[in-house]
Amino acid sequence: MKHYKIAALPGEGIGLEVVEATLNILQHVATRHNLKLQINYGLIGEQALKKYGSYFPAETLQICSQADGILFGAVSKGGLLELRKQFDFFVNLRPVKVCSSLINYSSLKKNLLSEVDILFVRELVSGIYFGVSGREKDRQGNYGYHTMKYYDWQIKRIAKVALEKARHRKNLLTVAHKENALPHLPWTRLVAEVAGAYPDVKVEPMLVDNLAMQLVINPQHFDVILGGNLFGDILSDLGGALVGSIGLLGSASLNSNGLGLYEPIHGTAPDIAGKNQANPLGTLASAMMMLEQWGEVEAINSLQQAWDNILAQGYRTQDLYNSLDTEILVSTQELVQLFCKLL
Repeated sequence: MKHYKIAALPGEGIGLEVVEATLNILQHVATRHNLKLQINYGLIGEQALKKYGSYFPAETLQICSQADGILFGAVSKGGLLELRKQFDFFVNLRPVKVCSSLINYSSLKKNLLSEVDILFVRELVSGIYFGVSGREKDRQGNYGYHTMKYYDWQIKRIAKVALEKARHRKNLLTVAHKENALPHLPWTRLVAEVAGAYPDVKVEPMLVDNLAMQLVINPQHFDVILGGNLFGDILSDLGGALVGSIGLLGSASLNSNGLGLYEPIHGTAPDIAGKNQANPLGTLASAMMMLEQWGEVEAINSLQQAWDNILAQGYRTQDLYNSLDTEILVSTQELVQLFCKLL
């Protein structure tokens, strides 16, 4: 029996519900595949601030430091950036793959969506979210500022990851940049320098505004898309429109040691928090990426089979429900029960 320690950080809002739902499903699949999961809970965000006076307290840091993986829900303010920086989770992977049973749920035409399978690789611990920032005042009035700063080595190390991923997929890497307005951040040149060791991968630089348009016009074109922290954040959220709901998308954030932070890409959704309506599939997709990192292929296959069966039978959480005769509206907990029954 293999033993794994999971640091569970539900956070706030629907994070509390989707993390608990996912852990219930994980425990069922673990039993089936002879895995032992030890769950250690930690506070982060507003709850941590109230109890410890810090969005990311030392107590939570210790729990994460001892874990094989960190399962995260959502926070509204602080804690997440500190967590990413503390463990140098510089690689953020956000897969976007259209499910055949949900192809009608996208705002795009079906003929544009078949076989869409995109992997966003986002640099996660630098750029504008971590640059010098503040509020000041001069003769013209009050103003705020955020600084986008990247070391060349930071761009090159995330480029290497993206090139490796492309090499094992369709050998196409699209690089998001804005060098016409940000010439001192030469993503195109720096990625090209790393790409010399990957002659089998085609590197395609693309201005980020054009890239956003092409994702809607021709999503089938793309394979791996590399972006900095800001561009990667915004572009990957477009994936929610492609698949039908942002509640379906998960992510993995990894450091050079292989430790991972796994989280859905949606927020706290305070309007539905506590109503048993949240879609836990984005968190489950993140947990499946954690299992992938651990090499637990059989467990992933079991979860994927259950996932496909449930959606094919028409079960839908509120974010996907369109009141069609073929649909069956289910709550968060009812969806968990369906997974556990099939597993």
